[in-house]
Amino acid sequence: MIKRLSRCIREYKWAAILSPLCMIGEVAMEVMIPLVMADLYDHGIIMQNMEVVVRQAVILIILAICSLSFGVASATFASKAGTGFAKNLRHDMFHHVQRFSFSNIDKFSTASIVTRLTSDVANLQMTFQMMIRMAIRSPMMLILAMFSAMRISVKLSLVFCAALPVLVIALAALIPMVFKIFDRVFRTYDKLNNVVQENIHGIRVVKSFVREEKETKKFTDISGSIYADFCRAERIMALNNPIMQLCVYGCMIAISWIGANMVVASGNNEALGLTTGQLSSMFTYVTQILSSLMMFSMVFVMLTMSRAPLKRCYEILTEVPNLTSPDGGFDVTEVPDGSIDFENVSFRYSATAQHRALKEVNLHIPSGATVGILGGTGSSKTTLVQLIPRLYDVSEGTLKVGGLDVRKYNLQTLRDNVAMVLQKNVLFSGTIKENLRWGNPNATDEELIHACKLACAHEFIMAFPEGYDHKIEQGGTNVSGGQKQRLCIARALLKKPQILILDDSTSAVDTRTDAMIRQAFREEIPGTTKLIIAQRISSVQDADMIIVMDNGMINAVGTHDELLASCQIYQEVFHSQQKGEDE
Repeated sequence: MIKRLSRCIREYKWAAILSPLCMIGEVAMEVMIPLVMADLYDHGIIMQNMEVVVRQAVILIILAICSLSFGVASATFASKAGTGFAKNLRHDMFHHVQRFSFSNIDKFSTASIVTRLTSDVANLQMTFQMMIRMAIRSPMMLILAMFSAMRISVKLSLVFCAALPVLVIALAALIPMVFKIFDRVFRTYDKLNNVVQENIHGIRVVKSFVREEKETKKFTDISGSIYADFCRAERIMALNNPIMQLCVYGCMIAISWIGANMVVASGNNEALGLTTGQLSSMFTYVTQILSSLMMFSMVFVMLTMSRAPLKRCYEILTEVPNLTSPDGGFDVTEVPDGSIDFENVSFRYSATAQHRALKEVNLHIPSGATVGILGGTGSSKTTLVQLIPRLYDVSEGTLKVGGLDVRKYNLQTLRDNVAMVLQKNVLFSGTIKENLRWGNPNATDEELIHACKLACAHEFIMAFPEGYDHKIEQGGTNVSGGQKQRLCIARALLKKPQILILDDSTSAVDTRTDAMIRQAFREEIPGTTKLIIAQRISSVQDADMIIVMDNGMINAVGTHDELLASCQIYQEVFHSQQKGEDE
């Protein structure tokens, strides 16, 4: 995992290398300061030698300035490396998500992907910055301070050895308990994001059913769960500080007692034992050594917290897209025509699913034909058409477009030639013109207007004061359902596709507008194969062929008159709708 994520450092590797090097320089300066202070006290102040005092004071100032410079440089490089790492990681994850098929996305919830791209990456950024600074500072301070302390007195340095096992045992006991809690916390964050996303997306439904209190309670419960887990983890980690303080003060008492006896015994003679200045330096080294151990424990805490985000980001990066363009010579970059052939096609939404959404479908649709698709809810009408642009791959059998298996086409080529207006129409924040150009980024204004006229959208667009520069809010909430559908149809037409799929895309428009759109299709794009999923028979009765779906299978195929004479399902739908119109 670490090796895979380390690739995201890329152009920031020099900053990641220089930060710990500068940190080593800062630590070295800090460790030298107590030695200079001891010399200043023993040979300058006690001996009343102003020359030594001035010389050592100048050295102290130089060391302090160098330490400050190294510290600032280390922090700057760490900040640059950390934010750069996070930027590259988000880019790699988002870019990889764009390659996911629908089944890959189904594996991760939308809320989970959002959490991984935001909170999880932010946690990893903090951990990375700490690793290249504190994870270097802590062991270097421990090693250099211990070495310097041993140079002064090996006997006094043995006091630290008594404190180390206590700290190690405490960390070994605390960290496993905390890890389990943080692992649970990050899974709960997914639920929290899901609740927020659902609530904001469906705010109109929430308000219309007066369910604000219930949604607030749902949010409060999950937020409270995160609060409780964090408090539990912090209570456990809070034990680390008193244990550390116990070791620090215990070491100070031991060094004070032993060191004072050594100073008295030696008569403040450096050659005989220990001087007062050296004893004061030992107190500084006690603080440095034990604070480095405390810092080390904080690094462990951060690593514990980051283990779950690390795993979750790694899962996104290593998820293998199960729909890709073929390798080698089978990567076809041209679709010859809009003919469609289903040859004994069956489909399951997952390899482990027992139920087949589509069962042994055999169908030929000639290029340029207008095809209507009818069927009850759950009859797999949408599933059938989603296989054509390879939003999913067939589980069994073969699906051909233009006489060639869809799995042999370059994905971009195939999808550029198959325009699909989905059941759930999606518009993005921006102007109408920007939304339409999703279909063709290079479309001229004249092409935009022509496509909108075919989709019967030009008239209502021109009613806006800004016309085609009218701003669309996120999700298209400031236009009606019918207007949104017509804009999505116009966007699809701008692709000039070989195959046009309308998945119940005129359900929100009146029958007159629906008829005008279909008439425009017949006159303006006769060579395009048109597949129209509809609930109203009036929307498809003029089609060249009508497919009746039932329980994932094709029940009947024929024209309006043929099905009216022979298909029971079609007859029932027709008579029920006819009766409704008469009433």
